[in-house]
Amino acid sequence: MTGAAENRAQDLDDAGVVHRGGDGFIVAVGDAAHVLRRIFVPRRVRDTTERGQYQSRIAAATGGGVVLRITAAARSSRCQREARILRGMATYNSIGATYAYTRRPDPRIAAKIHQALGGAATVINVGAGTGSYEPPQTVLAVEPSAVMIAQRPAGSARALEASAESIPLADDSADAVMALLTVHHWSDLEAGIGELRRVARQRIVIFTFDHDISRRFWLLDEYLPEAAAFDDTRAVGLNRLVTLLGGARVETVPIPHDCTDGFLAAFWRRPDAYLDPEVRAGISMFAQTCDDVIQPGLARLSDDLSSGRWHQRHADLLDREALDAGYRLVVADL
Repeated sequence: MTGAAENRAQDLDDAGVVHRGGDGFIVAVGDAAHVLRRIFVPRRVRDTTERGQYQSRIAAATGGGVVLRITAAARSSRCQREARILRGMATYNSIGATYAYTRRPDPRIAAKIHQALGGAATVINVGAGTGSYEPPQTVLAVEPSAVMIAQRPAGSARALEASAESIPLADDSADAVMALLTVHHWSDLEAGIGELRRVARQRIVIFTFDHDISRRFWLLDEYLPEAAAFDDTRAVGLNRLVTLLGGARVETVPIPHDCTDGFLAAFWRRPDAYLDPEVRAGISMFAQTCDDVIQPGLARLSDDLSSGRWHQRHADLLDREALDAGYRLVVADL
């Protein structure tokens, strides 16, 4: 890009946060609560009016693999917060196209989540994605990605396109609020937890992972240590989470060997699954890590499976029905 176009790009760069992808730029301006409504897009998608189609075309225009950059002129805390929100939105717009198929709720995990919600008559799901694990008493879903919202099943609770850090709802809007495998994507954990505490009347249920345990998962430890280093940067410590909640109990969630929800450790006894691009497409760590980092480790895994080395090394896993891979429910009573 040269000449006037390059100057235009620099002007936009100085204004805030830039998404650079292919032949276009996407720039976030305004405050974090409304960042998704204030995006400059390339001319070829400027005329789109419907929100889901608008964001889908953004993902297409940037090839799905958006690189996000903050210039020196835009390094205010507000711009950095907007950057993290956009990074999360870009990730889930990228993986969202097949999310409903690769991330089907597992009934055993669902039972634990629903039990943790207790007697709540009304529930709000924050970071709701496609609506996995929502109980019948869910009255509202909060989700920043229109691609995810578009895949919610017919008859699901109404979805509000918003981020966890700024939920446009009144105080005490529901008996309980749940946030499932989402807090590690939030731009501002303290703000997000504050919003959960404000919106919930009685209880907060968070499904997350203990990084100290999940970091030792064989896939990360043996094959993808560089990708695990990325997870290090976004991990949310359980102690910090409990402190922000004002106290909570923590429950272990063992992952069944045939788990139907294809998150990172779901295939701990089915290693061939990680070689399937469709499976990887539904796992955010793969979506946020470039192929140059991922492919060498996957090639080693493929070789170890072909030779039988993986099965020899992990023979102790083959007869297990479930594994503690670090997944936890954090339950706070207000």
